[in-house]
Amino acid sequence: MANWNDPQPRMGFGAAPGLSESAGRVAYDVGLRRYMLSIYNYMASGVLLSGIVALLFASSGLAQQIMVTPLRWLIALAPLGFVMAMSFGLNRMQTSTLKTLFWAFSVAMGLSLSSIFLVYTGPSIASTFFATSAAFAGLSLVGYTTKKDLSGFGTFLIMGVWGLLAAMVINMIWPSQGLGLAISLLGVLIFAGLTAYDTQRLKMMYQHVAGTDFAGKMIVMGALSLYLDFINMFTFLLQFMGDRR
Repeated sequence: MANWNDPQPRMGFGAAPGLSESAGRVAYDVGLRRYMLSIYNYMASGVLLSGIVALLFASSGLAQQIMVTPLRWLIALAPLGFVMAMSFGLNRMQTSTLKTLFWAFSVAMGLSLSSIFLVYTGPSIASTFFATSAAFAGLSLVGYTTKKDLSGFGTFLIMGVWGLLAAMVINMIWPSQGLGLAISLLGVLIFAGLTAYDTQRLKMMYQHVAGTDFAGKMIVMGALSLYLDFINMFTFLLQFMGDRR
């Protein structure tokens, strides 16, 4: 940690200022790559777990039986409950608790996503998944490498999410095929933009949490953010590319 009371940096005998700065930069870059890789690993593992749970739940026939009962609302709302618990309890919870909740969220999300296997064909789900994966990778790379500040863009996109939710509620009350298509298109665009924004936000966050206990929490919460971007982009894109049974 820097000593802000001492304006003059101290160097050992024979040390070169440029060499010291270069070594510090290399260490920072290595730590940043490790931090971002951990986020992507958690995110990808969560998506994989959700996919396995969704496929097994749908294949067992339980999804088809439960989705016509009031229990479907519990399954649909459970992931939101985990997200709220993790977000509001971030400062109080231990990193291990957040990790446990993340895996529980992934399972709950898998149960909720099982309904897509009842509506869409397997090949269309697979093709949409791979298309989403390619788009996510490209957008995340843009967010990681761009020098442009995306914070203002992110604020606009978050406002768009609230507008999207309002439009979805309206479409549930007064169903419209045209509005449904517009919601799907806007959903893909909004969460595509959020993928780049969240990637840059997590990258910039590293300089504030590097070397602290909070870094572990940010890895889990970062994985949750990117997970939600991926899954939402996937489900909205599936409404375009998916072939219904």
